[in-house]
Amino acid sequence: MGMKDRQRRAREMTRKMVKENLRAHLSNHRVEDVLRKIIAHIADSAKYIAFYMEDESRRLVGRQNAYGEHVLALDEYANVILKNRLEKETSFGIRQFASEELDTIKMLGKGEERYSVTVDPLDGSSLVDSNLAVGTIVGIHAGKLLGRRSGRKSLAAAMYIIYGPLTTLVYTVGDGAHEFVLDKAGNFVLSQENLRMKRRGAIYGPGGLKSEWLANHAAFIKYLEQDGYKLRYSGALVPDVNQIIIKRGGVFCYPALKSQKEGKLRLLFEEQPLAMIAEACGGLATDGQRDTLDIVPCAFDQRAPFYFGSRREIEMAHKFLAAG
Repeated sequence: MGMKDRQRRAREMTRKMVKENLRAHLSNHRVEDVLRKIIAHIADSAKYIAFYMEDESRRLVGRQNAYGEHVLALDEYANVILKNRLEKETSFGIRQFASEELDTIKMLGKGEERYSVTVDPLDGSSLVDSNLAVGTIVGIHAGKLLGRRSGRKSLAAAMYIIYGPLTTLVYTVGDGAHEFVLDKAGNFVLSQENLRMKRRGAIYGPGGLKSEWLANHAAFIKYLEQDGYKLRYSGALVPDVNQIIIKRGGVFCYPALKSQKEGKLRLLFEEQPLAMIAEACGGLATDGQRDTLDIVPCAFDQRAPFYFGSRREIEMAHKFLAAG
């Protein structure tokens, strides 16, 4: 074995012995400098949110957000932390910022900055008072947020953070998805690299009222039940999607409903960042007709049906939804 091979093996052994933190992982994977700074900066913001949750998890703000949903103090805090810290950061600039807690896209820079950011600051916040896990979803886009580009062409990175028994972070820049855990010293350290879903999973999480399901979707769910899939659904999008990934496959879905033909979930804030992570894990995400990443977001609050999971389950969903 040559000197270079011994040095390479020594580096690999050292890396396995010492838990790699997020910043080192981004650097070792040669993530572009500005994008690396943004991901690390958002991860730092998530630490503030995680720490604050211990004290403020049950206090309601006396208002509703732009979509008529009650907002917890935590939602407001998470939104302010993410927006203000991005706006004040001087080592990089953000062109546009869009949050599910705001009613319009905000310009944070001069319009020439390389990246824009979307956030769902605290998805699942209605479950905080019952002490269930909730999460943050982030999409980092090259250029501006809305226009003629699909999510596939626009998204440079995607990530989510879960605040549960552990605070975990999953990110992708398109070449694999990686999980980190927040340790007691306040560092996100590598837990699992290159997360992968199997072609066929064993669990399913169906959103929406059953009485509101359309016939084709109801037939798909019935097929899963008859095929032995186990029901796993908490009602919080990020933990439910994370469960599909960590359990190595299955399907989460929030379908078109009789009263909401476009479904409930927002394309820009929730679906496309998660779809990017799904594909990085070897899975797929679809609205039942098109890959979620192939849709061009044309409106700030655009919604679409959402099926997320292993390739077999998504292929079966396509067959059922195309029938009749």
